[in-house]
Amino acid sequence: MEQASPIGLVLLAAGASTRLGQPKQQLLYKGKSLLQHALQTIQQSAVNNVAVVLGAGASEIRNAHAFGTAHVVENPDWQEGMASSISTGLNSLLKAAPNAGGVIFMVCDQPFVTATLLDQLISTYSQTNKEIIACSYQETLGTPVLFRKKFFPDLLALQGQEGAKKLIKKFPEAVMAVAFPKGSIDIDTPQDYENLQKGDSE
Repeated sequence: MEQASPIGLVLLAAGASTRLGQPKQQLLYKGKSLLQHALQTIQQSAVNNVAVVLGAGASEIRNAHAFGTAHVVENPDWQEGMASSISTGLNSLLKAAPNAGGVIFMVCDQPFVTATLLDQLISTYSQTNKEIIACSYQETLGTPVLFRKKFFPDLLALQGQEGAKKLIKKFPEAVMAVAFPKGSIDIDTPQDYENLQKGDSE
């Protein structure tokens, strides 16, 4: 049965964090980098195969982290935008797991993603006929988001700055939302990071 096929995950960690002024992947939160938090969260979930996409500062980030069984791939075209990282990650995942029935896309700067949330995406996918399971926060839908494999060609066809949200909007009838109120908290600016640290110390 197709729905029993393994669900893979692509962790997008290729950006240069220009608004932040330093690599967000390496920002410390609760004693670990945001990237390490994301990797540990994934390891604790039901996800079968993982591809991590690096770009800006790839060698430094690679040397600073233990990736376990995840496949680490560098996107040489990361400056072109999110679409190239989605394509790089999905292609890497499919080489390792050609029978993947779906893929979750996740970013490393949403510090409140949990293994329980990732498992909820998978269980919602398995229990419904919906083919895109997206997280909902602040009146929008976004990452982490799971796509059934029928959307792999659409994901690979994205261009430039286009991301998964384009497909969420294009195929609304295929989408099921999972509530993730803290999904709106991501780290794009020094103020975002300061707010995260303040919240951690309260």
